[in-house]
Amino acid sequence: MTKQIIRSRFFQRLLEIIVPIGSWFFITLPLWLSPFHPALVAYFIIAFDLYFFYKSLITAYSAVVSYSEILFHSKINYQKKVKSLKEASSLNHFIIVPNFKEPLHKLDSTINSFVKNDYPYKNIYLVLAFEKREEEALKKSDFLVNKYRSFFKDILITYHPDLAHEEPGKASNQTYSAKVVDRYVIKAGLKRENVIITICDADSYLPTNYFSYLSFTFLKDPNRNYHFYWAPVLLYNNFWKLPLFVRIQATLSSILRLAFLSQKDNLIQVSTYSTNLWLLKTIKFWDVDIIPEDWHIFFQAFFTFSDKVKTIPLFTIVNGDAVYSGATLKTFANRYEQEKRWAWGVSDVGYILKKFFQTPNVDFWLKFRKIMFVMETHLFWPVSFFILTISASIPPLINPIFKRTVLGFLLPKLSALILTLSSAMLILYIYLDIKIRQRVNMKTHLFNVPLLLVQWYLLPIVSFFFSSLPALDAHTRILLGKKLKYKVTEKI
Repeated sequence: MTKQIIRSRFFQRLLEIIVPIGSWFFITLPLWLSPFHPALVAYFIIAFDLYFFYKSLITAYSAVVSYSEILFHSKINYQKKVKSLKEASSLNHFIIVPNFKEPLHKLDSTINSFVKNDYPYKNIYLVLAFEKREEEALKKSDFLVNKYRSFFKDILITYHPDLAHEEPGKASNQTYSAKVVDRYVIKAGLKRENVIITICDADSYLPTNYFSYLSFTFLKDPNRNYHFYWAPVLLYNNFWKLPLFVRIQATLSSILRLAFLSQKDNLIQVSTYSTNLWLLKTIKFWDVDIIPEDWHIFFQAFFTFSDKVKTIPLFTIVNGDAVYSGATLKTFANRYEQEKRWAWGVSDVGYILKKFFQTPNVDFWLKFRKIMFVMETHLFWPVSFFILTISASIPPLINPIFKRTVLGFLLPKLSALILTLSSAMLILYIYLDIKIRQRVNMKTHLFNVPLLLVQWYLLPIVSFFFSSLPALDAHTRILLGKKLKYKVTEKI
């Protein structure tokens, strides 16, 4: 092994562990710095609390803006609008549904949401992307093809094989299926630029106006070849089935996704989204040796085409399932694993930092801002709980002399005050939660209202076990060089 290869691997490994090291650094900072510089620790904690308050305000404001936009766009007849565009009839939509051991009734319900669309043309193709290793895949595909054959222009079935150089999971499955679609498109004489690929999770119900809205937005977009299109996947499909703790986490995740929708500069698609086949082909589809693929595919495109690449918001609601396995403890375990898999997205940081140095063609400050956003997101994930809840009590406890100072006396009180002000945003979240569920026909009975209010007192516990802890688990695994295997989240 040459010295150059060793240096390259060392450099790559260093980039991969920067954020995980940062996570442990900030979490433990009050413990090891308080004996020597307690005031410095106090100022850090107060600054973090103030920044968290600022982020809470931005999130609350953005969520309101997004919801207002959804209300506005719900009144627009996109079916009529898209019919007025001559180019619309030349578009072809391919919906790829990657799945592995999904219950047949779940796939059935999801596909049923597609056929209820108001799109005025029948240029919609269904792609059922199975894994070859699933024994029931053939039986499921036969049932679904027989039931839905007449509703689509064509149905393609793919069976992704296990390959030695690939990481089993959504990314490798999607790449395999998209390549099948690409060959189909070329054989049919279609233009890649007019083919829209929609990646749809097996438990995501697309709204009736999705394809009309998407098509109109796509055709009116002068830079559509370089863009992704995303509507937030809100986790309300099975809301009242969920155990209380998981329900709180699902609600919070939904509100955060809603808020994210109107933050256009930092918007990056997740879960269910659309783009064109030309872009996917040009960037060689999804990398097949990764687990988290949503942000990764965005940055594959970004480091190829620079500022041309954006995610365009679609102000409508995709309704999805939260984790539910029937038994409460099993649901908790699966929810933990799902969050850990999401947090594994911190592995993208090494890829992004490496690309930062390899792409002089991309504007320095633009890619610097993108990298800082990604690193901040993944750093806050495991760290915020610890600093917001227990860090303020550590300096006075470890350093009794500091406790007798004005700053030492005020630190826990100031931290608690800032956190209380931040928690006031929950009132708005409760309101938005109720209004959104009304829009997706997940109504709230009057006798459930007190529970919806009281449940938020459990948020610190939920944040620890279903957010910070699994995220820290993922960071620690990367730090120790351990791998994470893709596990499909059970939703029955």
